[in-house]
Amino acid sequence: MKKRALFAGALAVPAAAGIWGAVIEPHLFTVRRHTLPILPAGAKSIRMLHVSDLHLAPWQKHRAAWVKALTRLEPDVVVNTGDNLSADIVPAVLDVFDGLLDVPGVFVLGSNDFFSPTAKNPAKYLRSPSEVKHRTQPDLDVKALIRGFEARDTPAVTRGWHFLDNAEASLTIRGTRIDFCGLGDSHIDRDRIQLNQGQGSGPNAYDYPRFDPASGVKVGVTHAPYSRTLEAFTSAGADLIMTGHTHGGQIRVPFWGAPVTNCDLDRTRARGVFRYRKSLVEISAGLGFSPFSPVRFACRPEVSLLTLVPRG
Repeated sequence: MKKRALFAGALAVPAAAGIWGAVIEPHLFTVRRHTLPILPAGAKSIRMLHVSDLHLAPWQKHRAAWVKALTRLEPDVVVNTGDNLSADIVPAVLDVFDGLLDVPGVFVLGSNDFFSPTAKNPAKYLRSPSEVKHRTQPDLDVKALIRGFEARDTPAVTRGWHFLDNAEASLTIRGTRIDFCGLGDSHIDRDRIQLNQGQGSGPNAYDYPRFDPASGVKVGVTHAPYSRTLEAFTSAGADLIMTGHTHGGQIRVPFWGAPVTNCDLDRTRARGVFRYRKSLVEISAGLGFSPFSPVRFACRPEVSLLTLVPRG
């Protein structure tokens, strides 16, 4: 009897963990809050909402409703770091973000805004980042997604976000000028880092990304935190670098952390805020997952609410 009880207990633990990771935790959405001292002296604080890796599928009504209600946080600015889709349901994604499109914002795209997810062996993630580079023609309506986020089809001139894939935008939020500089998704080689061969190191080492030295705050935005993008942004003088992609590891080992990041960043930096040379980096663990690996364990789906305050 004792052996049977031990055997039953040994089976019950992984079964309970599986149910938790597949059925319960994916619905335990949370707001992760950070206070970052990167504003000029005397500036008013700024509430910055960071949304990433929604990976919305048609049946995920609970996730859609939770994100749609994020207007309750009353952010001053929104940053979306991509991977919004898991199927060709652009109108549903635009409906989710409809209220937030009235807030000033910026966005970049991830691989799953271009390409629908495909079945892969999850064990391969433990060896190397996932591969989508052989796919060249998008099968998702990425042009409609961009047009919708930019609110091109609406008459309100103050509505919509700035598209930052290898582009720049400047917003004045509560009296502080924030210069955003974006890179395309390095996971599928859409980043356009341009070295200036004759300038050595520091901000002048890059023709792109570059920031105006006169800006109050410099923010780099990209989907995937590959080391080359972090190096480019921090060398260009970014105060803050914002990314997603990692899902925080998606399945984390309690008291140990993420086994992988799905990029070349080490596993201890799968989510949260950390310093990378002279810049702060904030990686969101995101909201979703691929429909082919529909679990989260010890890694609740999240958005980040960053309170920017004056330095020192």
